[in-house]
Amino acid sequence: MGVVARSALWGAGIGTLLMGALTLAIDLAVPNTSGKPPASALVTFVAILMVALLFGGVPGTVIGTGVGFLRRSVQRPRAAPRPMHPPIPQQPYDMWSDLVERCAESTRRVAAAVQTVPNSPAKEWLRRISEQLAGELDDVRGIAQLGRALGAVDRQHPVYQRLLKATHDFHQFENEVGRVALQMFDHPELDEARTHLEFLEKQLPQLSA
Repeated sequence: MGVVARSALWGAGIGTLLMGALTLAIDLAVPNTSGKPPASALVTFVAILMVALLFGGVPGTVIGTGVGFLRRSVQRPRAAPRPMHPPIPQQPYDMWSDLVERCAESTRRVAAAVQTVPNSPAKEWLRRISEQLAGELDDVRGIAQLGRALGAVDRQHPVYQRLLKATHDFHQFENEVGRVALQMFDHPELDEARTHLEFLEKQLPQLSA
């Protein structure tokens, strides 16, 4: 049986008993002045019971029901608190990774630009230059690792300045590849592009220097 039903029954029982006792006390306390013979015990009991049920049992049931709802809401188990996720540890700022990523972006853009050029021997040459640029990126990563190993935090440090220059050179080389690739759309012949490709190839050794 639920909490609400038990509380309603208790309320009805207590209300009936209290009102019955009160009605019986009043009946016994008030003398019979009408001159009529007193009613039988059964009639008196039935009358007291009806009064007790009507004026004690019904209100007691209502009050008990309200108390039952209140008890049920109090006893209802609370939802378990959600476990707190541990905070994600913040990685310390790495000034070297930023420059390396900029060089890596230039390398990816150069490779993507080469793929757009019409197929020709000149494109194969340009693709080999793009692969050499990826090798230069490995050198850039090595410079950044050297800076970390030295614990350098000053942006005026020679290692940082060298990596900063490499970042600038990668970007400039990216622009040159874009210019040459655009010219190769109109003149994909190797003879037409040879001068520009030779110029690009000469720029590669200077990137990480």
